[in-house]
Amino acid sequence: MTKTINLISPIDGTVYLSREALSREDAFAAASEARLAQKAWARRPLQERIEFVLKANDIVGQTTDRMATELAHQMGRPVRYGGEYGGFSERLSYMASIAEESLAPHVIEDSDAFNRMIKRVPWGIVLVVAPWNYPYMTAINTVAPALIAGNSVILKHAAQTLQVGERLVEAFHAAGVPEAVIQNVVLDHDTTSALISEKAVDFVNFTGSVGGGQAMERAAAGTFIPVSTELGGKDPGYVRADADLDAAVDTLMDGAMYNAGQCCCGIERIYVQASLYDAFVENAVSWAKAQRLGNPLDPETTMGPMANIRFAREVRAQIAEAVADGATAHIDRMEADDGEGAYVTPQVLTGVTHDMRVMKDESFGPVVGIMPVDDDAAAIRQMNDCRFGLTASIWTSDADAAERIGDRIETGTVFMNRCDYLDPALCWTGCKDTGRGAGLSIFGYHALTRPKSYHLRKS
Repeated sequence: MTKTINLISPIDGTVYLSREALSREDAFAAASEARLAQKAWARRPLQERIEFVLKANDIVGQTTDRMATELAHQMGRPVRYGGEYGGFSERLSYMASIAEESLAPHVIEDSDAFNRMIKRVPWGIVLVVAPWNYPYMTAINTVAPALIAGNSVILKHAAQTLQVGERLVEAFHAAGVPEAVIQNVVLDHDTTSALISEKAVDFVNFTGSVGGGQAMERAAAGTFIPVSTELGGKDPGYVRADADLDAAVDTLMDGAMYNAGQCCCGIERIYVQASLYDAFVENAVSWAKAQRLGNPLDPETTMGPMANIRFAREVRAQIAEAVADGATAHIDRMEADDGEGAYVTPQVLTGVTHDMRVMKDESFGPVVGIMPVDDDAAAIRQMNDCRFGLTASIWTSDADAAERIGDRIETGTVFMNRCDYLDPALCWTGCKDTGRGAGLSIFGYHALTRPKSYHLRKS
């Protein structure tokens, strides 16, 4: 029986589009086509593969207005922010620029007697299971280097952003990448698991929930298929007494509230040294009150709805529990927020503790808790008191102190005086329940290829 997947727009709760999921038979047929096509694709010169990917980037860049409008309909981001092409292009272009160096053989010896080297060779078929919150940028993190390295790609996008997968693959096909080399598929969970457990693919990249990552690892158990995961986060910001207060407030609050708080590396908890605490809270509350919550198609809107009502329910539940346990909520409900739907008032909480879910569990929405701390040691304890570890943001004028503190934080990335940014030259990775993976940078290429050693004795 065919399963229909409906994309419900958070703007008004209506069905934006519907797609039929592939049957198990059709999904395995797609994987077979990808495997056949990958051999010829990998034999193409590296520079040719790079040029195809760069051309796809140019094609996507011609559709930014459409991108912004379609993203507003699918996951609620306001059109005023113009889609995702800036970050998409930055990441793709950087990975293209380092491909030759990253994929070059590592030569140990090239003498009259021996040629010894290590080559990087593609895994084969890379299954990319992409999330809805930054659907273009998160997908391209893997899609671009996977293709450049000589893999074929099967892209399964989240149900909330089904159209994005279609648009991406359209662009790559228009650029000349063979249809079987990159395919967009609509799959249910059982079929996705079957592709992995029956070894129809060779590498899995998954961005999403902890539960989703666990399902991917269970499907791969015993297959020896590598599974790269980026899962939950509860990223902290720490403001030291020597920080630039205005810059810290503006950047951390933007990091907490942008995209309705639905950012993998968004700020979900803030610790402020006592001497700046009151001023920080006052300014943070003013910042949140200045936001305009409403229809994302309105260019005046600064914050749209959350992507799905069930996500909004979790955020409201965490806020209500915190307030019931003694926290103070500083922002009155905004007009667009009816208390039940996807439109959620950006909220600042004080009087919070780590006994509250809002400071421990992933919120992934427009709420942030702010706590005072006495010193660096206290801040480090609080930042590490979490089962996730993606990024941490330190605000200070002392770079040496930031590095010392960063060395003690259990996280994948340490920021100083910035947050909520993915630098394509640095390895995007995490620890603890955030998962295990290595994206972008030279390590992204190493993840998407395997080492193959050559020990050639010359006669």
